[in-house]
Amino acid sequence: MKHFSSSTEYQPVIGFEIHIELATKSKMFSPAPNDPDEKTPNRNIDEIVTAQPGTLPVANKEAIRLAAMVGLALDCTIDEWSKFDRKHYFYPDLPKGYQISQYDQPISKDGHLDVIIGGRVKRIGITRAHLEEDAGKNIHPEGLPYSLVDYNRAGCALLEIVTEPDIESGEEARVFLQELRNIVRYLGASDCDMEKGTMRVEPNISVRKPGETGLPKYKVEVKNINSFKFAEAAINYEIARQTELLKEGKTPRQVTMGWNEGLGQTVEQRSKEEANDYRYFPEPDLPVLQFTKEYLDDLRSHLPELPAAKRGRFKSEYGMDDATVENLINWKELNFYFEDVVSEIDEWFNQEKGLDRAQLIKQAANWCLQDFSAMLNAKLINPREAMVTPENFAELTKLISQGKISGSAAKTVFKTMFEHGGEPLAIIDDLGLHQVSDENAIEQAIDKVIAANEKAVADFKAGQEKSFGFLVGQTMKELKGKGNPQIINQLLRKKLPRAV
Repeated sequence: MKHFSSSTEYQPVIGFEIHIELATKSKMFSPAPNDPDEKTPNRNIDEIVTAQPGTLPVANKEAIRLAAMVGLALDCTIDEWSKFDRKHYFYPDLPKGYQISQYDQPISKDGHLDVIIGGRVKRIGITRAHLEEDAGKNIHPEGLPYSLVDYNRAGCALLEIVTEPDIESGEEARVFLQELRNIVRYLGASDCDMEKGTMRVEPNISVRKPGETGLPKYKVEVKNINSFKFAEAAINYEIARQTELLKEGKTPRQVTMGWNEGLGQTVEQRSKEEANDYRYFPEPDLPVLQFTKEYLDDLRSHLPELPAAKRGRFKSEYGMDDATVENLINWKELNFYFEDVVSEIDEWFNQEKGLDRAQLIKQAANWCLQDFSAMLNAKLINPREAMVTPENFAELTKLISQGKISGSAAKTVFKTMFEHGGEPLAIIDDLGLHQVSDENAIEQAIDKVIAANEKAVADFKAGQEKSFGFLVGQTMKELKGKGNPQIINQLLRKKLPRAV
């Protein structure tokens, strides 16, 4: 990887073109199925997708609804009238020789998305969000003198979101993309899986010279980015590369680059097209769209709680730290599940005295983000597909809090719940995992440990605190891992007074 120096005197100017494949059952203008997981080439096609003579497009009503919902969530203006246009270019993955898109009357425009960068709010402008059909996929087998085309993706409903050039670093870009992905997922508009290509991001990067205030006369677009991490890396690389050229008195060329993960750098692909290269004109086979006030009001009434609002509520209602909240927000299905667990915790809390609600909620969040997440990821499933019900999850946290089961035993119980289902108390009974809190039984175990570990006892009395931890561990071992750690600590310290 090449390394370039950087300078704060030069200001990055970054905007995005983001393509999001909408989660519709059929394609944008045909009834052919939309299935991003389809592996057999050219299965999800029909006469319209392959542009057979005499076929006509029909707009997908659900795709229009989802696109409008995204626009509203981004505080965009949705005009009463919107239309489709033909965007002409010739490439093997585009059967018609043009793409049905939107040019001068997109569904949404003039919106914004606020993100938190370094503790401050940064507003990123949304220029427009328009609908179009996706292209197919060209495949170039290595070492073979021909290319292949898979049309499964061709014709899928695609929402292109174009931002203002308000982003100034790779970090800002990553945070913005993550927040946008979360919003779209919360709306149910797309799964935004970059590995599957249902979210594709293309940054346009320029660098201003010291003293410049307008937009630079060039911009470099970077394609083939399939993760937020690589988007941040590609932007940082381009900023440094372009800055170096400007320092040398050169002007970076306006080109389309690709991101090479192996080399950790951008590589030139082709010159960048302009709008007039596409020869746009209105699509004659599709009617103009009308968005009435009643239709938009109905969509607004169905907007879910979005990430920013949920982030604030989690902090105020649950007293969570920023990192925990962010990790939950980033997995929509997990935080929905977590809230169901909290609802069950509140039922226990209202029924039984002596419970600490904040502690139970914190414990549930930690279990969700650690053990539960690890098991879900290993199985590649979402929380609702697991056998652990929110009620049983909440009951386990209560049993831990009440000291009826140790932390290590709880892991065994949770693993059993995840693999086979069942109520935690029944599993504890079956496996004999009840925590020992009887002081007489614990005291007897401590006496055995003290008698068998004279050196560790002497070391502790002489001031070596680590020996105390050893003795606690030996007592827990004597109790076969079932001892209540708090009671063990209390009784052991009573029996082993420190030297003064």
